[in-house]
Amino acid sequence: MIRLLVIVLIFLTDGASFKKVCTYQDVVDYLNLTTGNDMFTLTRPVLDFTRPTLVELDIFLYAILAVIEKTQTFIPYLWVTMMWYDERISWDPAQFCGISQISVPQYLLWKPDLLIYEMTQKDDSPQNPYIQVSNKGKVISENEMRVVSTCKMDVHKFPFDTQSCNITIGSGIYYAEEIRLAPFSNSSRATQYSQEVMKSQGEWEFLHLSISQANLTSDDRQWALLIYTLTMKRRPLLHVINFLLPILFFLILDLASYFISDYRGEKLGFKVTVLLAISVLLLILNEILPSMSNKTPLIATYCIVIFALMLLSLLETILVTYLVEKDLASQEKLGFREKWEANKRDEVKFDHSGTEERGQVRCSCIYKESSCGKQLELQPVSEEVNKGEQAGEAPALLLILEELKALKGTLSRHLGCKEERGSSVQWAARINGAFFVFYIVTVTLFLSHIFVEWNSV
Repeated sequence: MIRLLVIVLIFLTDGASFKKVCTYQDVVDYLNLTTGNDMFTLTRPVLDFTRPTLVELDIFLYAILAVIEKTQTFIPYLWVTMMWYDERISWDPAQFCGISQISVPQYLLWKPDLLIYEMTQKDDSPQNPYIQVSNKGKVISENEMRVVSTCKMDVHKFPFDTQSCNITIGSGIYYAEEIRLAPFSNSSRATQYSQEVMKSQGEWEFLHLSISQANLTSDDRQWALLIYTLTMKRRPLLHVINFLLPILFFLILDLASYFISDYRGEKLGFKVTVLLAISVLLLILNEILPSMSNKTPLIATYCIVIFALMLLSLLETILVTYLVEKDLASQEKLGFREKWEANKRDEVKFDHSGTEERGQVRCSCIYKESSCGKQLELQPVSEEVNKGEQAGEAPALLLILEELKALKGTLSRHLGCKEERGSSVQWAARINGAFFVFYIVTVTLFLSHIFVEWNSV
């Protein structure tokens, strides 16, 4: 009767007083995962050394922190997950109240010595101090890494370029027959998940993440490698606004300067100012592009050709200005000579004024052009002179004749200088027009070619 009462009591209380209480420490004690136990940290976690350890990796791109073309440096922020099996760890979850997974400090278990071959600086990001261990020996390690890596960049199409940088992961001491590397996610899933979690891209647009496997061979030994290739495209708007368009505007200003008069020095000073502005932009470009490249960047060709065209335009302006100044100098020389001869004639008139008052002489003078239109002939009427001589008026007639001869010389020099002036100005106009046409055609062809190159695949 008493036994039946105990059974009924146990049934009514649902056995609550006999329920087993378990903790994670019970599992740790069962596995003997203690700081002083080196069994789980010293060697590769296999029961048969001929069996390789398979390490599965998942890498996702969280942010593109920097891409430095000058030093060929790529700095991404990555989420890295590693999974492998420790054959020495196992327990029955039924014995520990269904506990199938625990978290323990990383230093208590062996970890694969994986490294990034392109990494140039030690990772200083905070590390996750724990790893997860399942009842079947599966170990999962999750960390975030700020990777400062080297990347061979092709800046030929800067700023319309697309860059691909590799993150190569491999073991430092374990050969391919000891550690095998495999991706846990394929390329499409890694790309999709990276695009979903990405927080910062800067001037770069992330395109895709491809995964491939390879082996590194040296001295008849092989190391397993896992290569993650991150492909990204530059957003060129900032460089177009701050660099390409200003240079194009300076080129348009240089073309517009052909409508400035050549008779003043403003045109020459304006072209020199524009050329100096292009030089400043070239210095800025030198700070961006790397010092060494397999191909000359198109933007460097763009700047140098425009600079050369502006320099040639400046030289042409100097030549045209020289011809115009030569014409102005000849005009000033002619004016000075005419003024000097007029003063001389006034002095002669003053000396012979008494003689002129004593008689009036008629003189017939014929001015005509020769067949070329440039030579003058003076034909005094001999009969009038003879009559004047007979009348005693020879000195006055001779004075008039001298004045007419001086006038003939002045007109001859004037026509000669006019011819010379017309020749200089005509050559300046021809040079200016021909170079303007050459400039327009060259600029049009060059800009068309450079933009086609930038847009080509």
